[in-house]
Amino acid sequence: MINDRLSELRDYPFGRLNALLDGIDPAPGAGPNGAPIVMSIGEPGHAFPDMVTTLLADNAALWRKYPPIGGTADLRAAIADWLSRRYELQPGMVSAEHHVLPVAGTREALFTIALAAVPTEKAGKRPVALIPDPFYQVYVGAAIMAGAEPVFVPTTPETGFLPDFAALPDDILDRAAIAYLCSPSNPQGAIADIDALIAMVRLARERDFVLAADECYCEIYDGEAPPGILQACAALGGDMTNVMAFHSLSKRSNVPGLRSGFVAAAPDLIAAFARLRNYTGGVTPLPIQAVAAALWRDEGHVADNRAQYRAKFDLAEQYLSGRAAFYRPPGGFYLWLDVGGGEAAAKRLWAEAGIKVMPGAYLSREHPDPPGAAYIRAALVHDRDTTADALARMADIL
Repeated sequence: MINDRLSELRDYPFGRLNALLDGIDPAPGAGPNGAPIVMSIGEPGHAFPDMVTTLLADNAALWRKYPPIGGTADLRAAIADWLSRRYELQPGMVSAEHHVLPVAGTREALFTIALAAVPTEKAGKRPVALIPDPFYQVYVGAAIMAGAEPVFVPTTPETGFLPDFAALPDDILDRAAIAYLCSPSNPQGAIADIDALIAMVRLARERDFVLAADECYCEIYDGEAPPGILQACAALGGDMTNVMAFHSLSKRSNVPGLRSGFVAAAPDLIAAFARLRNYTGGVTPLPIQAVAAALWRDEGHVADNRAQYRAKFDLAEQYLSGRAAFYRPPGGFYLWLDVGGGEAAAKRLWAEAGIKVMPGAYLSREHPDPPGAAYIRAALVHDRDTTADALARMADIL
């Protein structure tokens, strides 16, 4: 009665972390009234723009209507305009009508795309999904439930914390149906430069697989704005063949509960994905789509958000420089710290500092020596004072 592929899914990282810490009383934490501070989850804690509340109320009458799978014309137009501005794309490269599909947050879309992209066979064998390791767990779940074999590609300091898909054997690349790329990466904050992105697009076209570019952290960066996969497409002539870009408002606008994002791709992939989504029904309500359109059109709150993260990385550098192989990531909002053993450090930080962090092994494949085993991931998502207190405690222990 139950899909036997479910047995291949391991416990989600947060459940594993809770089991690891079960029975350990946390020290008084850095949160309000001594509450523990949770740095294990990338849930933005900055204030969201006032327009969110106002526009939800202004569009309350739309709650009684079913939203269309393709989203509203206004939202698609706002997204197409933002893509063109953000990535300096040539006029007409992104059509609001043919290249954009709003989704109910990219987590769901990154999972569902595998159901659309993975065929029954490729090269006469079981298809594979290429996954950077460490990884966002949804990539693995999507691959398994779509019937693909997950192939984990290590992302280590030696690879610049980015996957080298081109180095894989021919028999793997021949079977590749989908490859997930996250830039800026979760958890390391690495950014693929434009040459690397162009090379990945070329590889996807040569081997005929879908390159699913998860760019959810693209607006949180320390220096220059990260290039995007659509810029690589522009450099190769402007079409989006074999490429899908996934974007979200969760990190950009501090509204993870809004569940609003989009996919940009060539018309054939958008049409195939929309056909599947007619059945899955993962659609954002119309009042939320009205809010989303306004958020994609506003850059002021995004710049302020970015400045807050930069200030917290200043604090991290102040407290942790010279400890745990600290480096200042160029993108994202995570610290990726080499503590020698992530599970042991997570237990100690919980017991002695009241801080919950994620062991890196829980973001890696099950293996005797996974790439993330020595690390912890800590999300700098809290206010400045809470973050400073937490970082000082971490520095004392690490």
